[in-house]
Amino acid sequence: MDQISFFSAEASGPELADLAGVLCGPARIVSFGRTAARLSVPVAESWRVRVLATEFARRGVRADAVTEEGRQLVRTAFRADLIGLANTWCPDGVKMLPPGFRLTGGALRLWALAAGSPAERGYQFAVDDQAEIHAALVVAFQRLGLPVRVGRSPEGDPVVRVTGRRAVATLGELLGTPPPAAEPVWPAGITARRPVPAVRERKRRAGARAVPGPMHATIW
Repeated sequence: MDQISFFSAEASGPELADLAGVLCGPARIVSFGRTAARLSVPVAESWRVRVLATEFARRGVRADAVTEEGRQLVRTAFRADLIGLANTWCPDGVKMLPPGFRLTGGALRLWALAAGSPAERGYQFAVDDQAEIHAALVVAFQRLGLPVRVGRSPEGDPVVRVTGRRAVATLGELLGTPPPAAEPVWPAGITARRPVPAVRERKRRAGARAVPGPMHATIW
């Protein structure tokens, strides 16, 4: 899994572009003219509100908890820095995956925090009930080396499902360490990830410097 570590959420660090992850699920983005946009993310549990608000803040975006038609939402204000996301995902007012869209660890992390949950023999992400989006997401997962299937949750809602021990382990590597509140819904057995190759290399060199040797020897 070392070859994909550079795509993980922890290796790349938080970026504004990670917010695309919630749009892979049931989130909505609306624009105000051509100057600003607002992102709304429906969530099923209260802990997701708190965790998502924290993750948004790490990316420089404030989000608040609101209730609309009996549903819990994480919602931003109309912001100029979100208009690019709106133009990319809803060019004609209808949500669609941008052409050539690529998933990243950061985007997957936010998607998991908003709408991810364990499934039988795997892990599942909630999605909109749009076949065109499903097909494009399958391709995006395949680019990461993750074969997925589109199906239905026990409640009948559409999901994209990752199955198999190796695939779930790869997914956990991409998502990174979960916030404590999210541990029950993180990919099975994945509570921490191994250091990326660059980190391991720094540790190896540090260990090499600590190895005793002749006084005249220099260890680089």
